[in-house]
Amino acid sequence: MYVSRLQAEHLYKVFGRRPDQAVQKLENGAHRDELRADGTTAAVIDASFTVEPGHIFVVMGLSGSGKSTLLRMLNGLLEPTAGRVLFDGQDLTALSPRELRGVRSNKISMVFQHFALFPHRSVLENAAYGLEVQGVPRAEREERAAQALELTGLAGWEKSWPDELSGGMQQRVGLARALATDADLLLMDESFSALDPLIRRDMQDQLLELQKRLKKTIVFITHDLNEAMRLGDRIAVMRDGEIVQQGTAEDILVRPANDYVASFIQDVDRSRVLTAGSIMEMPGAGVSHAEVLAEAPATVTSQTPVAELFAPCSTSGADVAVTDEDGGVIGVVPRERLLAALGEEPRVEAQAGTQVPAARAEATEEKVIAGA
Repeated sequence: MYVSRLQAEHLYKVFGRRPDQAVQKLENGAHRDELRADGTTAAVIDASFTVEPGHIFVVMGLSGSGKSTLLRMLNGLLEPTAGRVLFDGQDLTALSPRELRGVRSNKISMVFQHFALFPHRSVLENAAYGLEVQGVPRAEREERAAQALELTGLAGWEKSWPDELSGGMQQRVGLARALATDADLLLMDESFSALDPLIRRDMQDQLLELQKRLKKTIVFITHDLNEAMRLGDRIAVMRDGEIVQQGTAEDILVRPANDYVASFIQDVDRSRVLTAGSIMEMPGAGVSHAEVLAEAPATVTSQTPVAELFAPCSTSGADVAVTDEDGGVIGVVPRERLLAALGEEPRVEAQAGTQVPAARAEATEEKVIAGA
């Protein structure tokens, strides 16, 4: 029987007096504001999701939404008031403290927001720290730490001290420390939010590149929607302790679940999130794949951002062909479809494909081509 790498089942976390009674009230429909009068705070309310092996699952929300509390329940740093966490089918909430420490040491690593490096240890020693806790012999842990530092672009910095590194480089050491343990699950809590925008994007690139090679399972916490859209295979949006929507970046962008989510996505650059596969159409009836390829000004894959379709679409009236990994045609993107997809206003439960005024679509095209 197939089992997801990570499953959260109806997780609640309540701080304060009589937390079990508070969960019952919440299950019966009480709002968390009603509980504050009783001296209790519902940080996470009925959170459920699954994370597949090799995927990046992003939990996004504003401060106070409960996302960091949720993350700490996934590795047992916080005990759920109710609900279960299953890791490779094993119920972590049923483990003894000793067993849980073993899981955290060997199978789940965490990358914090503020680097958490030891100033009196070298870069290599910091990267090897998790292996030292596991009791790995010194020669082996230094070799594995050096390999992890190379993966994160820090080869040659092994003997340096943390205060000799930039913020971005320090965060790379934190990432290397997590990778060195070869953990099956990485938990990343606002790991890039303390960095300036350029370094932050560089770290996002680094993580995506590493993910292509290592295929780790990652739960990534952020308050930044653009970061969530860029990194997440799937995204959960939290508000007031509850997950209000789950889905791919395209799902959330095209079909926001409610006005709260719609307000979040209104400033997102749709051209960088939507892909050729999400807006393509099937070739016309009776048109062969060879004919499509012969007439197409360009071919792209289903994962190509639509921002990269404007040049071929604007220089030819022909459709852009969308191909699979083997080069077979799986769809086409007409210019009109491209403009319609980018010109649509996000609407609650809206469906992709709604036609929009040509003036707005043309303005969108000019903005993308100009590199805005």
